[in-house]
Amino acid sequence: QVQLVESGGGLVQTGGSLRLSCAVSGRTVTMAWFRQAPGKEREFVAAISGSAGMRYYGDSVKGRFTISRDNTKTTVYLQMNNLKPDDTAIYYCAAGAYSWSRAEEGYNYWGQGTQVTVSS
Repeated sequence: QVQLVESGGGLVQTGGSLRLSCAVSGRTVTMAWFRQAPGKEREFVAAISGSAGMRYYGDSVKGRFTISRDNTKTTVYLQMNNLKPDDTAIYYCAAGAYSWSRAEEGYNYWGQGTQVTVSS
């Protein structure tokens, strides 16, 4: 059983930065971040997959967000720079046993979510 625990959310001003962390217990192939804003569907943000650590990003965060993991692969990070009010959402860490996917259905395990609020 894989367990995920997110941390690092909070309130930041436009243009600021935050780093989210996701502690992982259990073996996974792909780790990802999704987000869900009020009244919107859950959106793919970023994924890191495989032993080589290939990285994938949603179009809205390319060039601003960076996904990474530590050498033991027990913690995944999402560095968020140049934050905008549209980035306000609950951010979820997800894990899957297969190659990366932009779809929620590609992930078997989910964290509880952490709130990120960007003020204008």
